Amino acid sequence: MGVVKDEVFKEPKGRLSDFVFDEEVVRAFDDMVDRSVPYYAEIQRMTAELAHAFVKDGTRVYDLGCSTGTALSLISRGLDKNVELVGVDSSAPMLEECRQKLVNSGVDRPFQLFEADLSMPFQIENASVVLLVLTLQFLRPLYRPSLLKAIYDGLAKGGALLLVEKVLSADAGLNRLFIRFYYDYKRRVGYDELEISQKREALENVLVPYRPEENVELLKEAGFQTIETFFRWYNFMGFVAVK
Repeated sequence: MGVVKDEVFKEPKGRLSDFVFDEEVVRAFDDMVDRSVPYYAEIQRMTAELAHAFVKDGTRVYDLGCSTGTALSLISRGLDKNVELVGVDSSAPMLEECRQKLVNSGVDRPFQLFEADLSMPFQIENASVVLLVLTLQFLRPLYRPSLLKAIYDGLAKGGALLLVEKVLSADAGLNRLFIRFYYDYKRRVGYDELEISQKREALENVLVPYRPEENVELLKEAGFQTIETFFRWYNFMGFVAVK
């Protein structure tokens, strides 16, 4: 089956509830994320490229918030090391879609998928690469430090965390400008005003972005000292943090 077009917020919904990764969202997720995150395909390509640079033989690659498995599928391609893939997501429908994608894309190495709420303790073991791609922003700020510490503790020396987040600018004027440009982008890829406004309202209490320097400080507090930006588009950023 081909990619389902994202029309989740196409019709008026009346009183909107908070955004959740339910079956309706999962069906359209690949189109939704591709059209909602500028340069999403390139971010995924860069993430896989970086993962290949840091992965070590006999270790694990974790994708926390693995969604439909796009990143794990890409990382598996051309990887000549003995590596186990581990996908974690809080949405059971996402994990089922992920399983199907990994099987259908011919992933030829062991993989495990876990349904877990990342706000609860989750143990990372024998990891050389951990992905948090547009995931940490959905975690309540209270729980972010403990998750990053668990990642740091579970990484092998020289291993890397690849973090991609929506971010805020420290300057209010620039922040408004970047958000305006972002909504202009969404119009260019086909979303109408109702879709933009309804999704914004649904995400308001669910997606809590930090400023870039706040993310860097969280990474340092977890133990990471080598931290670099590998991607930036207005209010989207990618960080690589090395243990």
